[in-house]
Amino acid sequence: MTACAIETAAEDDDRDQVPAGPTGSPGAPGTVGSAGSPGFAITANGAYAARLAGAGDALYVERWTLDGPEPYAVPLPLGQPEEPHTRVLPLADGRVLVARRVDGRRNTFSLLYPTGPATGELQLGAVEAPGSERLVLLPPSPDGICAYAMCVGPDTTTLWLVAGGAFGPEQVAEVKGRCTGGVWLDRTGRMLALDRRLGDGPVKAVAVDLERGGEVTPLLQITEESDDRLLLADPDSGLLLIRSDAPSPGHERLGWGVLGSLLPVRFPECLRLDDAAVTPFAVQPGQVLMPESCSVALRIDAAGGSWVGTWEPASRRMAQSAAPVGWLAGAGLWTAEGVLRLPYATAGAPCGLADLETPPEPEPVAVPIVIVDEPRVCRPVPLQQAPLTDRKPAG
Repeated sequence: MTACAIETAAEDDDRDQVPAGPTGSPGAPGTVGSAGSPGFAITANGAYAARLAGAGDALYVERWTLDGPEPYAVPLPLGQPEEPHTRVLPLADGRVLVARRVDGRRNTFSLLYPTGPATGELQLGAVEAPGSERLVLLPPSPDGICAYAMCVGPDTTTLWLVAGGAFGPEQVAEVKGRCTGGVWLDRTGRMLALDRRLGDGPVKAVAVDLERGGEVTPLLQITEESDDRLLLADPDSGLLLIRSDAPSPGHERLGWGVLGSLLPVRFPECLRLDDAAVTPFAVQPGQVLMPESCSVALRIDAAGGSWVGTWEPASRRMAQSAAPVGWLAGAGLWTAEGVLRLPYATAGAPCGLADLETPPEPEPVAVPIVIVDEPRVCRPVPLQQAPLTDRKPAG
């Protein structure tokens, strides 16, 4: 796998934007889940998901099974309720990793699983996050077996294997700088992209090789001063979803590029809404070496609520649709056939999965074409190579 050599270029124009309307539009109040919906994590293979369910002081872990004829939920309560800041992560074997913060600095990890009418718990150990450090779970690993967390300090970020190892939580890498994000770049769970800030410098996405003890390779370098973050990556096609302020310093834009390509990153105007925030949350799998044909699901947040956008890099339009009532906003998965499935929970349907029907493409309208010679804001930057093997992350 080769890191992405990137420059920027503007793309599209305002006439291709499909805005949300007022009453009755995809953004109408009360039609979707809010931005504050509970966290909902889905395994890389789409088989299981997990979240905190319940309300108030009666929170418990809930596992969803998504790969059957109908989705169903299994509650995994213990002797006492979970705290609101408890974090959960499903594994491919159906167990759920639970991370709990104790005494403000100690983070304990355990695996929950159903045992008949009860809940089994396998305690894995703990990781200290002293002082100003904080510990966050990384997205589910593509291998479905391992689970990782990172302890973020002011100058150093430590990566931990918290499930899947032989002796409980173990440190696997130490990365200089303060890191955020977390995107897997391959199907083996070896290459991890993090957004890193060194001192007072800009944020730059880097690739971390977990098999080589955390060897760091530059991943995004659009301009020297720009903040360049990686939001999503699809290992099949190489499609990257990026947020950067390179096109207009001080104003971040959503763009796309291709891993290993010398082509510039594009920042389509159709992904830019004046009155709403647009965030990608799922990419269609199985589009091998066809990044332009990958469907991307986008969460759109505005004053009226949250709804769904769908877009392909080859398209000059973003379609917008109402999400199902009770959508767990920002959660969803694509099938290889291009169907977007959105999880939702309501009083009448506490475990639901809706297939999104996207609106048809409008008929093309003849408009005058104005060619604008837009300046390029940076030059291509050749980046280093991030080698891959089939070996597992070092433990």
